[in-house]
Amino acid sequence: MTAATEEITALPATALPATALVRAIRTGELSPVEVTEAALERIGQLDGSLHAFCELTADLAMSQAREVADALALGAELGPLAGIPIAVKDLIATAGIPTRCGSPAYRDFVPDEDDVVVERVRAAGAVILGKTTVPEFGYSGVGHSPISETARNPWNPAMTPGGSSAGSGVAVATGMAPLALGSDGGGSIRIPSAHCGIYGFKASMGRVPAYPGCRDERFPGISSWESLEHIGPMTRTVDDAALLMSVLAGPDPRDRHSLPAGDVDWVGATRGGIRGMRVAFSADWGYLAVDPRVREVAARAAGVFATELGCAVTEVDPGWDDPYQAFWSLVVNDTDLAGMRAMVATHGARMSPHLVELVTRGWTAEELTDGQTARKRLVNRMWRFMADYDLLLSPTLTVPPFPVHMQGPERVEGRMVASTAWLGFTLPINMTGQPAASVPAGFTRDGLPVGLQIVGRHLADASVLRASSAYEQAAPWADHWPPMVAGTGG
Repeated sequence: MTAATEEITALPATALPATALVRAIRTGELSPVEVTEAALERIGQLDGSLHAFCELTADLAMSQAREVADALALGAELGPLAGIPIAVKDLIATAGIPTRCGSPAYRDFVPDEDDVVVERVRAAGAVILGKTTVPEFGYSGVGHSPISETARNPWNPAMTPGGSSAGSGVAVATGMAPLALGSDGGGSIRIPSAHCGIYGFKASMGRVPAYPGCRDERFPGISSWESLEHIGPMTRTVDDAALLMSVLAGPDPRDRHSLPAGDVDWVGATRGGIRGMRVAFSADWGYLAVDPRVREVAARAAGVFATELGCAVTEVDPGWDDPYQAFWSLVVNDTDLAGMRAMVATHGARMSPHLVELVTRGWTAEELTDGQTARKRLVNRMWRFMADYDLLLSPTLTVPPFPVHMQGPERVEGRMVASTAWLGFTLPINMTGQPAASVPAGFTRDGLPVGLQIVGRHLADASVLRASSAYEQAAPWADHWPPMVAGTGG
């Protein structure tokens, strides 16, 4: 028996990294059908209490797995994700599969076309398990909506897994799926990755094209966040994220923001050390209220870059202003207010109150243009700051997971804060469009995950992946499973 076979028999298939599954499927040690059956069994064991999925596509998944198995038997050329189960966030369009976006207004919506990223993972041979739970239209950092069960954190089901890619985070953290697609307009890949103890990567704006999501004017609510949104991988390992990025990245004429391909070797980007890199660390960016438990864990993780990875780490106060209010004016400026207000007129009593308030408020032209000016100011301050550093580290979030019924904590460090101010580390990086990742940094003393955010310079995606991989090797996390999962073979 080979070492690889011993590893496979010791764990359920979906607990293995996607890169290991790719090898096992190609060598015949596992079949795509076995892997998909293992994923569906895992979902059946756990999802009744965690609600990662709002739409399970078991028949489709088995059909796709059989197609891969048949191609393998014929010796056909396989795509890079052939036979690998993947979960898709329910804000990402899937042809023929309901995409309800957590909203009563889209309860019966079935897209007639795939999002670009879904086209690409299908073409690469991935097996689509279903759609994952989101808050309404993604206008929240948690996991509850008016039309689906509330997603729950597998480390403590009384707590939120974060959002808006809530179900994707839960699916990967529990081994229901080795890969998941998330989207990130204000941190929505990084937030649940931090709260669920997994890896989440937001590439530079334009690396991964989006359409029809954010781009199709026919669909109010879905056609929002155009200048802020990113789509990307949520995984258990950095290599898995790089593998998925190799499929997702590259230009598409349907997305005017998409960048040319060719300047990043995604799979190779995780190789090599980061010794000598200049790294800035800030526990609060000079203005955020941060839970002391988060400060402690994040500071310890940042210390690894100096003590074990050979970086020159400097604790800093970046010196910019809090862009929190400006961020929300940018969201509104990207929103079809006329369409959303018409939707509220019909469905408002059943929609999320915070969303209704946001889109019905009387925004002034000055508030909206002030948001654009604030973004320019932040971008300029950021590139000047990053001229002295290769990476910027911070906590991913200001707090650890909190109870599921909340939009956010009302107090942090004894200070009253806005309900979404706990996202203060993630929002600005959507305004600048820089690459960023959340890596598992450790746990609070009561066993809740904390993430460390790694931010790179504009277009320095490879640096973020390489730094993430170096940190992963120094402080491995992929074998840490929630206690409730350990009892199911994880």
